[in-house]
Amino acid sequence: MSAPLLRLYPVGFRHAFGDEIAEAYREATEGAGRIARFREACDIAAHALRLRLGLGSTQRGGRLFAAAAPFALAATATYSAFALLSVIGDRIASGDPDFLVPLSYVLGGCNLLALIGAVVALGGRFLAGARCAFAGVLATAVVLLALLLPAGASMPLEFTAYLLTPVVAAVVPLICPPDLRPPDRIRSAAGIVALAIWAPLSLVVLAMADAHGLGSVILWRLGAPMVAALALTGRRAPAGIRTTGQFALACAPFVAMGYCTGVVDRDTLLPVAGLLAGAAVVMRLWRMRDRDSGTAGTR
Repeated sequence: MSAPLLRLYPVGFRHAFGDEIAEAYREATEGAGRIARFREACDIAAHALRLRLGLGSTQRGGRLFAAAAPFALAATATYSAFALLSVIGDRIASGDPDFLVPLSYVLGGCNLLALIGAVVALGGRFLAGARCAFAGVLATAVVLLALLLPAGASMPLEFTAYLLTPVVAAVVPLICPPDLRPPDRIRSAAGIVALAIWAPLSLVVLAMADAHGLGSVILWRLGAPMVAALALTGRRAPAGIRTTGQFALACAPFVAMGYCTGVVDRDTLLPVAGLLAGAAVVMRLWRMRDRDSGTAGTR
């Protein structure tokens, strides 16, 4: 193993585990090709970067992002579903076959990739799904940015936030340490494929069910996908929220997405923040009571 790779690690960690890392690298790349050696080197560099940034599995930052990762995926799925549901619902309500311009198809494909990726990540293929979700969200931002810049228009602050917020939320699952990723809930390939098909089909059914009624209400378009996405996180995701910081980071993507969709505005942002702060206090008190009860039970 090359010395520059080892020097990527913090000094204390390198002195304590440098020999073990070098030996593991040697065993993993013995007789391997150039591509395999390159992948192992990238994994080591990523691990060293996590440790330097305080995002290792044994560090507070790593545990923070691990707890928030399922909720960031749920927020990404919710936001992408909202965008798709809005386009499909408006198309049905308009009755105009030419309602969708070519740009809508491009953005729809990006949102569909983000939705399927987030759903697949929550279902059981975490890394592959999270990467697809990030690719879809990033592609959406790039397309919108490419449309704005050639026009020579100044970029408002709100539009910048609109572009960056989904991207930041999609990055959170990628920061999650590998050994703290949620376990696979659906192990079979058939189950993953079924889940990937169910997500867009459910949006079409929802839009067709009431395109002129509930489907045209913004809160419904955001709320129904949010409930479904939170259900996909399972019961282990809320159980992993143990600190106020983890709770805040888990809630932040939903508040930001709500603001981008217009459900949360300047008038409702403060009440929503107050409601979440109250929920955080209740959660903290609940955890303290459980800890005190466990301590008393061991006496």
